[in-house]
Amino acid sequence: MKTVLVGISGGIAAYKAAQLVSDLSKIDDIHVEVLMSKNACEFITPLTLQTLSHNRVTVDSFDTNYAYDVHHISQAKKADLFIIAPASADVIAKVAHGIADDALTTTFLACNCPKLIAPAMNTGMLENPITQNNLKTCRAYGMTILDAQSGYLACGDSGKGRLAEVSVLKQAVLHHLYKDDTLSGKKVLIDAGPTQEAIDPVRYISNHSSGKMGVSLARSFARKGAHVTLVIGPNHLEMPYGVNVVDVISAKDMYETMMEYGPTNDIIVCCAAVADYTPKNVVDHKIKKQGGGLTIECKRTQDILQSLGENKKEHQLLIGFAMETDDMENYAKSKCIKKHCDYVVGNTIVQGESGFATDTNRIIITDGSTIEGPWFGSKDEMAEIIVKKVVESCY
Repeated sequence: MKTVLVGISGGIAAYKAAQLVSDLSKIDDIHVEVLMSKNACEFITPLTLQTLSHNRVTVDSFDTNYAYDVHHISQAKKADLFIIAPASADVIAKVAHGIADDALTTTFLACNCPKLIAPAMNTGMLENPITQNNLKTCRAYGMTILDAQSGYLACGDSGKGRLAEVSVLKQAVLHHLYKDDTLSGKKVLIDAGPTQEAIDPVRYISNHSSGKMGVSLARSFARKGAHVTLVIGPNHLEMPYGVNVVDVISAKDMYETMMEYGPTNDIIVCCAAVADYTPKNVVDHKIKKQGGGLTIECKRTQDILQSLGENKKEHQLLIGFAMETDDMENYAKSKCIKKHCDYVVGNTIVQGESGFATDTNRIIITDGSTIEGPWFGSKDEMAEIIVKKVVESCY
């Protein structure tokens, strides 16, 4: 069981912390405890956070209604991660300089675990050189700053200072909570999602890929300590925390990007659903409806996996994906050999709840001769299986 301490300081964004506490508390192996500044209690009640976390909320350092111990020390000792969200300018100044004058700051100072700070305040306060210097000091002490977002602020101004989205805070917590150094120093390149091949300014050729498998892989590799670059086609997904994301549109864009990044990476995973064909001529105006059908002459796109395989360096590990509707095992084996891959992950779209745009997948892994699997589960679970195979191959 992992213990996460959530610190809440005074500010209107304190109400968002309720959703973060709720989301984290729903994860089976996470125990959440909340600490609030007295100012935070003016915006949201301790009872709300107590109900959501299923644990007593700490506000007063001198509250004696606990089992006998030095409470801020006992909390600090069991903490696996401490996040302050929202973090006001006042609290940031205190933690930057070791001031411990309430339960929140005292426990934060006593903790020896990953510490995350999510600022939320007026733009002027955030951009003040003093606040910026305090954030710089926090970073120098090894704390992670989850940057504020730009937008409409409660004071009526528009600018930077909004608390990062709760989904981003949750991802950051999970990333730092479960991160290890297994693949530290390794660079991983992943392509994912569909491509869009323009017909005219209005229409394009594409497929049903969502990019979910690639995002799950990027997240899983990042949590193993790798430096991850995700090259992804058009999508509507939330990008994984701690990953360098490169957005592309067409097969040509993806090919050029993968060829640019490929040589400097140790592990390359190609799971994008890249268009095999693209219109030979893109019309620069909208094609009008006509009687009869419409014929579009297409040409082959450049094969990303083939090119990477042909130019693979000795130290590199190359993994391809094979999406098939029949005879998956044999096609995956053949592809592994033909494309010079170390492994190919085969998956199918014909068995339901698997493949494009689903949250689950059914996979096998082949080295061109042997088959491992099949496995079925969430794409996050399948990503863990694939990453485990990579780790075994690297070490």
